[in-house]
Amino acid sequence: MVECRAVRVLAVIPAYNEERSLPSVVEGIRRHAPGVDVCVVDDGSTDATAEVARGLGVLVLSSPLNLGIGGAVQLGFLWARDRGYDVAVQVDGDGQHDPACLETVLAPVLAGRADLCVGSRFLASGDGFRSTLVRRAGIRYLSALLRLRCGARVTDPTSGFRAASRRVVEAFAAAYPSDYPEPESIAVAARRGLRVVEVPVRMSARAHGRSSITPLRTLYYLVKVSLSLVFLPSRDPHPDELVSRA
Repeated sequence: MVECRAVRVLAVIPAYNEERSLPSVVEGIRRHAPGVDVCVVDDGSTDATAEVARGLGVLVLSSPLNLGIGGAVQLGFLWARDRGYDVAVQVDGDGQHDPACLETVLAPVLAGRADLCVGSRFLASGDGFRSTLVRRAGIRYLSALLRLRCGARVTDPTSGFRAASRRVVEAFAAAYPSDYPEPESIAVAARRGLRVVEVPVRMSARAHGRSSITPLRTLYYLVKVSLSLVFLPSRDPHPDELVSRA
């Protein structure tokens, strides 16, 4: 169980049409991390996401437009920065991230060993959710590209289950990749000399609905992220020392 009495921690939950999943996500965070404040970012939902979140008694930031995952997360980071939070932890609103793993994700940041901690489903033992074969191949490709481009050794670069220190919160509040941001944000953090680690977590399939990532979108995703990483400015004199595994 995560106790965060001396350190202010905000759980940022980006949510688009997640009215059915939110109650269990929020309840899980409260059970496993009672000292963590919860912020749901309603990303222009067309269902009752905002109303459900308010009924759960959590902070709700509502966007009148669908900003996408990058814009929603950045909105949460802006709130965390401006309200003086020391750490922000991102938890998706679709129920895929296991709140029982919050302590594992937060630990390296709370201990001062990392600025950004990424939860990897591929490091965890057992038969947890691993996604489709095509997407796993794409993830392996992005992992290799990240290592080649900036020295980042991350097995699950598309994971949105991650914790960020105050330094990362301030950096990502000022500028955050807007479209498919997870791999690019890892590269940006590494290039800035921020300490990035990876820890094993359990993930599940979506509790409700289905992913918007179709095979065609997967191809677009890979092309876009590849170009973003290729043209990322180089500021890393010792890439192998910037990213490690916790």
